[in-house]
Amino acid sequence: MGKEVRLGILQFGSTRDKGKNVEKLKSLTSRCEADLIIMPEYAMTPITGLSPRELRKVAEPIDGPFIQEVEGIAKECSSYIVVGMLELADAGVYNTAVLISPKGGVIAKYRKVHLFDAYGYRESEYFLAGNNPSPVVNIGKAKVAMAICFDIRFPELFRGYALSGAEMVAIPMGWYRGPLKEETLLFLARARAHENTLYLGVSSQYSPEFVGRSMVVDPLGVVIADLGIGEKYLEVSIDIDLVYRARRILPVLKLRRADVYSKL
Repeated sequence: MGKEVRLGILQFGSTRDKGKNVEKLKSLTSRCEADLIIMPEYAMTPITGLSPRELRKVAEPIDGPFIQEVEGIAKECSSYIVVGMLELADAGVYNTAVLISPKGGVIAKYRKVHLFDAYGYRESEYFLAGNNPSPVVNIGKAKVAMAICFDIRFPELFRGYALSGAEMVAIPMGWYRGPLKEETLLFLARARAHENTLYLGVSSQYSPEFVGRSMVVDPLGVVIADLGIGEKYLEVSIDIDLVYRARRILPVLKLRRADVYSKL
């Protein structure tokens, strides 16, 4: 093991009761030792059954009580945390992931760029789309970018992160159930990791609506942790040096032909 990062993946099903959700996050991470913990999309509260107007009432600003509670968990664990929230802004509501420091405080945010208007769902009726990629943040032991759920179907975003120096992408997720959906999640996660030779950390909701199957995928596309079903928290040690060994073996980032792609 070279440059080791202890990564925590939390899988649970959130409810309409924000207080109970926070208590569950605290309970599941009560024995945390991670450098970075990833929590799911909609960790604050799910949107199913809400109208767009009701969603605006439950959404919170970045400095609202939900994120303040998660900042407390970050301090207690001495961990960075990536968590999904419903961000209330002047223009409307965003589906947002935030990166929280071990000392508390939001140090980066990412507003979901690709909204889930597929399989009969219309996320764009609820959220505004973000217009910027995640920053690539050096958390000391790793350089981390963020994506959210449906983004995993858009390889351009992940290639951009890899070219910008990301060694890992943290993905809060609420992957809806349906025919072939678990298989789809698995091959997309493996593809995004392998084709960009970086780690993926996927933290997914688990409930009657969502499949679970949170996972960690290494830079060669190998699933090194799969949380399956149920509410749980798992920590796994990953070797950041493997990113660079993989890029020597499989130098796809260097072998790109941007001069050809520009002709398309």
